[in-house]
Amino acid sequence: MAEAFRGEYNQKVDAKARVSIPAPFRRVIEAGDPKFSGGRSSFVLVYGGDRSYVECYTISEMERIEERIRSLPMGTPKRRYLERNMITLALNMELDEDGRIVLPPKGREKLGISPDELKGGTEATFAGTLNKFQIWKADTYAAELAAEEEVLLPPGADMLSLLEETGL
Repeated sequence: MAEAFRGEYNQKVDAKARVSIPAPFRRVIEAGDPKFSGGRSSFVLVYGGDRSYVECYTISEMERIEERIRSLPMGTPKRRYLERNMITLALNMELDEDGRIVLPPKGREKLGISPDELKGGTEATFAGTLNKFQIWKADTYAAELAAEEEVLLPPGADMLSLLEETGL
């Protein structure tokens, strides 16, 4: 995939659970939607798995993942787990004319956004991770990011040292 999801964006979530997809992410979603010819584009929001965020994939990327799942032997625990968490616990999403989506109830539940927080207004963080992007509740994202960096990298270390294992 030539296009990649990059960057970190904080977006307001309104009382109706609407949130604007960052403009750079919209371009990648459009490029990865084979049916897009202007107007509304689509992507897949996955809320399965044991995590505090939802993952979002372009239609093309999700088709590649589905093909990999199909290649696993039917009925195996690995295939059933992936089918449940990547296919069953996923929704096709369509951006409205303003580039927004309505965060679905299952997605809001995964993020930990309560009805009271929606009424008062809350914020979501969109984090690009190459072939997908994540949507987090903003305060959860900030806490997780700080904790992860503390564990992975000593202060002052070169972050590219984490790539040494790749052999590239």
